[in-house]
Amino acid sequence: MAKIYVGNLPFSASEAEVRTLFAQHGTVESVSLPTDRETGRPRGFGFVEMSQADAARAIQSLNGYSMNGRPLRVNEAQDKPRPGGGRPGGGGFRGNGGGGGGGGGGGGGRW
Repeated sequence: MAKIYVGNLPFSASEAEVRTLFAQHGTVESVSLPTDRETGRPRGFGFVEMSQADAARAIQSLNGYSMNGRPLRVNEAQDKPRPGGGRPGGGGFRGNGGGGGGGGGGGGGRW
C-alpha cells in the first residue's frame, strides 16, 4: 500500500471528488482531507491510499493536473518526523549550553 500526498487542492474539493479523480488510475483504498482544527475549513491538501502500482500511475498522471484551475502537487507521502530528536534535543542543548556557559563565565569573571 502506498500513501500519496496531494497538495494545492482547491478548498472546495470534497473527498468524493478526489476519490473519483484517483479512481481513474486504480483502486482507491482511502482518502483523507485534513481540516483546520479551529475553523473546520479544509487545509488545501490531502492523502490518498492506493496499491503501489496504482499509486505510481496516479502520481505520474496527476502531478500538475489542473483541478478547478489549481495545478495539483502529487507525490509519494513522506512520513512526518514526529519524535523529531532534532527539535527537542536542539532546544535543550541550546538552552542548557547558553544558560550554563553564560552563568558560569559571568560568575567566574566577577569574583
